[in-house]
Amino acid sequence: MAASMARFGPRSASLLLRQRAKGNAAASAKRNFSASAHDDAREAAKWEKITYAGIATCTILTIYNLSKGHPHHEEPPAYPYLHIRNKEFPWGPDGLFEKKHHDH
Repeated sequence: MAASMARFGPRSASLLLRQRAKGNAAASAKRNFSASAHDDAREAAKWEKITYAGIATCTILTIYNLSKGHPHHEEPPAYPYLHIRNKEFPWGPDGLFEKKHHDH
């Protein structure tokens, strides 16, 4: 492009630049994407269906897992060293966040 501007002079160079600018403006007004709007709508519909299928699958798996129950293990033996309290707590015989059992 610079060679053509030097060859034809400044007047024709400005004309050449204006023609290219008009061509670029016309080209930028036209959308030249590889996918059309129809393809975009189809792609959005596909991902919407995939989303709903994923939600349904996760819901079914959650209901199945929660309905199975869980195994109950035997209580461990009451070893004497597990809850040794040699001294009273400042707030009383129960733990700080335990429910108090007082007979009034």
